[in-house]
Amino acid sequence: MNTIYDIRQLLKRFGTFIYIGDRVADLELMEEEIRELYKSQLIDVKDYQMAMILLRQEIAIEKEKRV
Repeated sequence: MNTIYDIRQLLKRFGTFIYIGDRVADLELMEEEIRELYKSQLIDVKDYQMAMILLRQEIAIEKEKRV
């Protein structure tokens, strides 16, 4: 898992499609969905950790753009 697109594809496998229209809100919702999948033991720790790193980096970048 290397990109946000990869995370979207992972979520799609579980029937989760996220599009609010606000990039940061989309990313934060994706973060919550990944957390729930991990808590439910539907994804392994490696996928969880990589997804969270990517999402947090992207959220920071998007928030920086707004300043």
